[in-house]
Amino acid sequence: MSAPVSPSTKPIVGVIMGSSSDWDIMKHAVAMFEDFGVPCEMRVISAHRMPQDMADYGADARNRGLRAIVAGAGGAAHLPGMMAALTPVPVFGVPVPSKYLRGEDSLLSIVQMPKGVPVATFAIGEAGAANAALHAIATLATTDDALYNKLVAFRARQTQAARDMRIPPQS
Repeated sequence: MSAPVSPSTKPIVGVIMGSSSDWDIMKHAVAMFEDFGVPCEMRVISAHRMPQDMADYGADARNRGLRAIVAGAGGAAHLPGMMAALTPVPVFGVPVPSKYLRGEDSLLSIVQMPKGVPVATFAIGEAGAANAALHAIATLATTDDALYNKLVAFRARQTQAARDMRIPPQS
């Protein structure tokens, strides 16, 4: 699609995760942003081990130019909800699969937000991370014609790939 975003480009999206172990899932969001040429930053911000860093990140997000935050976490998964409570920037939550409950605990933690503190919540795992990024991209595309055109072209390629599928699948 697009060339990778230059590291000197000011990020407009934050991709945050509770631990570096979440990277295997969250890299799918970053890849989507890179494919669309949307500058993003990546950070580990643990809601439980670095609460002040989390509060500072949320408080300063809009001032630093962020227009969306994709937040992934596993287990208790408080990061997306707490980030939504700390910033007016839209938060897109990704439940990361957990060791014991396959990410169902993460999903429920993120999706059950109280009225007034919304987190757009996606599927558990890789598909959720990619779709969170695509939803953020679609949101940004409402005011960015070039990004809108990239999104329309992406969807057209998906449609054509589905139309080209044959049964039984050919190798």
